[in-house]
Amino acid sequence: MTALTKYDRLEATGLWRPDPEGQRREVIVSIGNATLMVADMNDQAITHWSLAAVERANAGQLPAIFHPDGDTGETLELSENESEMIEAIEQLQKAIAKKRPRPGRLRWLSATLSVGTVLAVMLFWLPGAMRDNTLRVVPQVKRESLGVSLIDRMQRVTGPMCNDSDGLRALRRLGARLETPKLAVVPGLGRPALHLPGGVIVLDRSVFEDWEEPDVAAGFILSELALQVEQDPLGQLLDVVGPWENFRLLTTGEISETALDGYAEYLMTAKTRRPDTANLLALFEASDVRSTPYAKAYDITGETVLDLIEGDPMQGRETDPLLPDSTWLRLQGLCGG
Repeated sequence: MTALTKYDRLEATGLWRPDPEGQRREVIVSIGNATLMVADMNDQAITHWSLAAVERANAGQLPAIFHPDGDTGETLELSENESEMIEAIEQLQKAIAKKRPRPGRLRWLSATLSVGTVLAVMLFWLPGAMRDNTLRVVPQVKRESLGVSLIDRMQRVTGPMCNDSDGLRALRRLGARLETPKLAVVPGLGRPALHLPGGVIVLDRSVFEDWEEPDVAAGFILSELALQVEQDPLGQLLDVVGPWENFRLLTTGEISETALDGYAEYLMTAKTRRPDTANLLALFEASDVRSTPYAKAYDITGETVLDLIEGDPMQGRETDPLLPDSTWLRLQGLCGG
């Protein structure tokens, strides 16, 4: 999503309404990581819309009215004074559209559903074969959309994503340092970190606030990156939601709300997995990050992580700090204290 870089500091004011009967509220609109973020005038997040699923209700007219795909009741109105934001949304949608498969790749069965159902049964009667085919054809933009949808559901339990402006700039700097820009932080994840389809990694605020050095947070990020390599996050989702939702995604490009709710709950309660040690140490070495601080944070006794301590690729080597102290302090304040 490199097209986002041009607009990462763009903000506008607008009028948001949750449903046709709801009162319109003045809000602050900004562009985030593949999302359109709507916050109240106190900078508290209200909602996040996936840029891949934002529709304009009155093309060419002003004020511009936007809504999430499939939900015309919730609206966001931007006046002609916010032409820069309107143009940014439309430009980003064009960039996203270029990354989508040509019409028919995901929805080719919907036009001839009865015939498609028979073909699907004939071609994909083995769940494993259907799963593998789904992983091949689902585009990156759809994976990112699923990741955003899962974050939205998790926030009902975790609290809204932390959004201190200085902290977010520091978070982007950490993401750039580790070459993984899709990072989000929430107040109460219940575990240090987890990864979602589309390359999104969600972190608990504790990985920044409970430790004195950024190498620990970096370790949790690298651990999730290693797990992503070992198992496709979309494949894990399909394994949990089952063959019917797999078939739904393959034929319509969607997964049911109920299935996504269940998977979000599963992610936050599933047993934490450790990646293969060799793979994880390779990522520490490639990133010039010490593995020992992360290992001791994971297990203060060191008994279960001795391989990460003894195999620390930075052991005996002088390395520059992962982040400047000022950036690390801003990152520790990302969730507002």
